[in-house]
Amino acid sequence: MENGGKANGGEEKEKVVEKLCRRCKETFNPSSNNTSSCRFHPSFFVSRRHDDQKRYYELGPDDPPYAAKFYDCCGAEDPNALGCRTDLHVTYDE
Repeated sequence: MENGGKANGGEEKEKVVEKLCRRCKETFNPSSNNTSSCRFHPSFFVSRRHDDQKRYYELGPDDPPYAAKFYDCCGAEDPNALGCRTDLHVTYDE
């Protein structure tokens, strides 16, 4: 080949290696990672009363399943709620 063995007029495409974010569990391209790329909850989804931040308890049989479960950081009661914070993606390599 006259163009040095390279296809498409001598241009080689660089293979992008995507990484997995350990906070939001999404794959991302490290070259496009910015402070609004990752949406996550910085705290845990907990099971306790909103008004009593120290005592954990089991839900009773008559309690609705969402009554005492929420994200400790923002109070969202849906376990699938969008994260309340944004920041850079964080890889498992870091």
